[in-house]
Amino acid sequence: MSNETDITIYTDGACSGNPGPGGWAYLLRHESTGQEKRGSGGDPYTTNNKMELMAAIEGLRSLTERCRVNVVTDSQYVSKGMTEWVTGWIRKGWKRGNKPVKNVELWKQLVALCEQHDVTFEHVFGHAGHRENEECDRMAVAAAREAAHR
Repeated sequence: MSNETDITIYTDGACSGNPGPGGWAYLLRHESTGQEKRGSGGDPYTTNNKMELMAAIEGLRSLTERCRVNVVTDSQYVSKGMTEWVTGWIRKGWKRGNKPVKNVELWKQLVALCEQHDVTFEHVFGHAGHRENEECDRMAVAAAREAAHR
């Protein structure tokens, strides 16, 4: 594992109304070189949770080789989903109690991408001065604004 690359992916999702126009964004940083890659996108009618998931999905999807990755998110939905809830959901056939897990197709995509890498998830508080989280928030809000005008 020592030959794997260390990557940090900062993510955020935004939604104007819930549901409403939404945006997602990521900032990917190669820790040893400091090189960064950014991505964002939006949907004219979506939810905040979907955009939070899309930010993590698209950040991981942008990787071109197996990496050791830390996904930093202000979404407890994403961080707890991947660190606490997903194992039980899978074991129970993607159910919470007797109801299907919401956004199951996005969760399945995220799980599949995580299986391609060595991924950890870290929760940070949003709008608390975390530089990279604030940058992702700006990009996600801009993507949501753009999606609203499509």
